[in-house]
Amino acid sequence: MTIPFATRSRAAVLSAILLAACAPQPPAAGPTPLYAKRAESAKGMVTASHADAAAAGAAILRQGGNAVDAAVATAFALAVVDPSQTGIGAGGGMIVWQHATGRAEGLDFYARTGADPDWARADSAAMRRPINGRAAGVPGAVAGLLDAHAKWGKLPRAQVMAPAIALARDGFIVSPLLARTSEGARAKLAADSAAAALFLPGGVALRPGERLVQAHLARTLEAIAKDGKAAFYEGVLAERAVAKMREMGSPVTVADFKNYPVAFKRPLCSAWMGYTLLSAAPPLGGASPLAALNLLDATNAAQLGSPTTNGAAALQMLGALRVASADVGRFRGDPSVFAVPARGLTSPAFAAKRAGAIAGLNGEATVTPGDPWADDAAAPSGACATLDGWGASALGQDKVAATRTPRAGGGDDEAWAGSNTTHFSVVDGDRNAVSLTFTVGVLFGSGVYVNGYFLNSGAANLDNATRGPNRFASSTISPTIILQGNDVRMVVGAAGSQYIPTSTTQVAFRHLALGEDPWMAIASPRLQPAQGRSVEVESGFAPDVYAALRAKGYYPLSRVGDIMFGGVHAIAVVKGKLIGVADPRRDGAAIGY
Repeated sequence: MTIPFATRSRAAVLSAILLAACAPQPPAAGPTPLYAKRAESAKGMVTASHADAAAAGAAILRQGGNAVDAAVATAFALAVVDPSQTGIGAGGGMIVWQHATGRAEGLDFYARTGADPDWARADSAAMRRPINGRAAGVPGAVAGLLDAHAKWGKLPRAQVMAPAIALARDGFIVSPLLARTSEGARAKLAADSAAAALFLPGGVALRPGERLVQAHLARTLEAIAKDGKAAFYEGVLAERAVAKMREMGSPVTVADFKNYPVAFKRPLCSAWMGYTLLSAAPPLGGASPLAALNLLDATNAAQLGSPTTNGAAALQMLGALRVASADVGRFRGDPSVFAVPARGLTSPAFAAKRAGAIAGLNGEATVTPGDPWADDAAAPSGACATLDGWGASALGQDKVAATRTPRAGGGDDEAWAGSNTTHFSVVDGDRNAVSLTFTVGVLFGSGVYVNGYFLNSGAANLDNATRGPNRFASSTISPTIILQGNDVRMVVGAAGSQYIPTSTTQVAFRHLALGEDPWMAIASPRLQPAQGRSVEVESGFAPDVYAALRAKGYYPLSRVGDIMFGGVHAIAVVKGKLIGVADPRRDGAAIGY
């Protein structure tokens, strides 16, 4: 379609205005030496993995949009400025809190397989190619964002997408993260000439400070802004995407794109230390942080003090993370096909039964998963009964997926371990909130590049036991909202594959149970259970902590804080004030208005 010159001229002027309006603003308060990592506001707040994206969401709040409008603007902007982690070819999930109605909602728009039975076939050879069409699931990001906007947004679709279109068409300044990931994924990017031209210009990876213009992506976003989901999932854009995916080995069809179903779900709900925890239902990963937080409460871990300085506190944190991982990890897969007792796993009653599994836990011990079925069947009480959280599994124990076993040569498990993601949090002036995590999977996803974006690698999260047609893939993403009564107390989530639930747990516990400032809670060092007796640790713990780990038979592994050790972007509401914090491990920003 040819756009008249006058229309294009007006669009150019509008984009320039929008870019100026969306330029990152200095934080209202900044007790941190890093740019825009902590901000305070009485009105609204966005914290995201890139300053331009956070600014886009904050601009929409200033224009009168609500939290969902701002979230949609932030997400589409991230699709432009953070393409190694996410994009419109991605999938994800969100939790939405509507303060006026006291209603919590959940959406799952993760990558999904199509209808062809060939989706059930494993292809280990394809997993080793730089570009792997079989790893790409049908992307849900566009459908999820637009469905959420249609249901809860206030501003026109074109208005909330305008900042992203301007960033794609006029360009943005490349950040250190994108420069590093472009170099790190050189083989994948070089395998597609169009992708290489953008991200490896002249054979050299992008460098911080350069301007990246993505004209093709801008045209795709303009089509979505004009015609909605149909522009992406039907017609020429869908046909072009399907053709490219099939060329790279995928069994996807145009019908799979057209029939992609966003799953509106009740969020997981659990009472915890006087708060109400809300997180993503299966097959997304919200059960893990909720289970770990309940275990920390059941073992009175807060009385031990900070894991940064107290070895016993660090061991208690590690034990809770290990037990929660074993319990939740036993159950996976699309809950319409496989039994996942997530309500039981996140029940405080189940945590009380499992607290003993932490006592005496050491590096040589193997954690045997617990039995949550009785607690899954128990009716919720208190706030979770009122909020109508995620219900009991509709399937019996005979439908539990077989235990996951690593495949020879890596395959699925290699893809799972290398995932990258982005998370952001939004709170508006009326104290509505959105916690949203979405991802292309491994760096630049499957490597399939079409219409200006990369397709995800989410289908690789399906293993030999859970693979099949018409299924949502499992994920560790855990967008979470924590309430105090009917009010938002914290919006939190993380990026970083297996580090997502553990990072979310440690940050929420530090702020809400230990009373640490949100910036301290996020900037503090983290630990991560690894294989066997190994525990990954960042620098910054007291020497006694490292010694305590060794004394319990663990092997601490030094890990530099980087993009994989969780990227947490959170907002805390403290005495009516919004405190936004962006993880120093990434290039993000907290921007209020």
